[in-house]
Amino acid sequence: MKGTFTIVGAGIAGLTTAIALKQRGIDTVIFEAAPEIKSIGAGVALAANAIKALQKIGIAGDVIKAGSLLPSFTIYDANGKIINTTDSTSLGEKYGLDNLTIHRAALHEVLLSKINPKHIHTGKRLTDIEQKEDCVVLYFEDGSMHTAGYLIAADGIHSAVRQKILPAAIPRYAGYTCWRAVIDNRLFNLNETSETWGRRGRFGLVPLKENKLYWFACINAPQEDKRMKYFTTGDLYRHFANFHYPVPQVLNATQNEQLVWNDIIDLKPVSRYAFGNILLIGDAAHATTPNLGQGACQAIEDAVILADELVQHADAVPAFRNFEKRRIKRTHDIVNVSWKIGKMAQLENPFLAGVRNFILRSLPAKVNERQLRKLYEVDF
Repeated sequence: MKGTFTIVGAGIAGLTTAIALKQRGIDTVIFEAAPEIKSIGAGVALAANAIKALQKIGIAGDVIKAGSLLPSFTIYDANGKIINTTDSTSLGEKYGLDNLTIHRAALHEVLLSKINPKHIHTGKRLTDIEQKEDCVVLYFEDGSMHTAGYLIAADGIHSAVRQKILPAAIPRYAGYTCWRAVIDNRLFNLNETSETWGRRGRFGLVPLKENKLYWFACINAPQEDKRMKYFTTGDLYRHFANFHYPVPQVLNATQNEQLVWNDIIDLKPVSRYAFGNILLIGDAAHATTPNLGQGACQAIEDAVILADELVQHADAVPAFRNFEKRRIKRTHDIVNVSWKIGKMAQLENPFLAGVRNFILRSLPAKVNERQLRKLYEVDF
């Protein structure tokens, strides 16, 4: 493969892509806006499709060591009655290891360990690009510039590259806001991932390695609501006080300084990812709400499939186009299904919530498995 490859963004998509390309003999240089690479304290769930992708690029073992394989995922109602359960152990026997939870910082640490630090340049906030027939010129906030043969945009949902080439594609608000934290799990000793769906919101619990517990809470609210912005753990405790054990107790064990707050947003599906010598990947291309747990998984899939395409073509431009053909329907489907699940999970109307719970409790296990099979079966 001729030409130089530049990646903008040192998140999961950018780092995994650099690893996948290096495995195929393709060097990259990475530019990251942040002065140093660090992750917000939150957990990530990696499903079987992501583990398969990591196996293909030879780093699954290290990622698995840094995470925890959990036996099940259960959805409860506010009273603690089961709505639906997924047996991750059984699914793992059919589709490969499933339901690996890992702290985002730990995942980043593994990915960074596979990349030559000399190839990563931090403090490089992209302000503009100039696309030419034979190259792309990048302009940074510090006044520097860089010329790339090919540009891979992995700079997230607020992608500066996408804003330049697809200015109409802006993030959309999902209708609910979210708090997250990582606390000590030794008080609770939880060993399953779960969500509780109640009329006052949704609460998730994700055990991590080293006795850590990642939790998240979602409440319907206007976008950028100032009242929600200043919510404390006490406010959240009062809001979720009627939820079953251990939801109120988890909130009571969380300090205000541990809270991370943000509105939930995604990217409405766009029609293209490939633009000549520029390619959008990860959240820059198909940011999704977290309801399917597929955001990181799809970024990792992108890396593997892009590497496959680049080694099959003498030139990157047709490889980028073929990547788009392979990825666009699958990622669009995931974005759309995740959006719908979020709306269903956040129902406040008592009648509609009751109907939802009844239907989900009545679903045969094979129906649930059929939906998961669409996620876990991959084309690489």
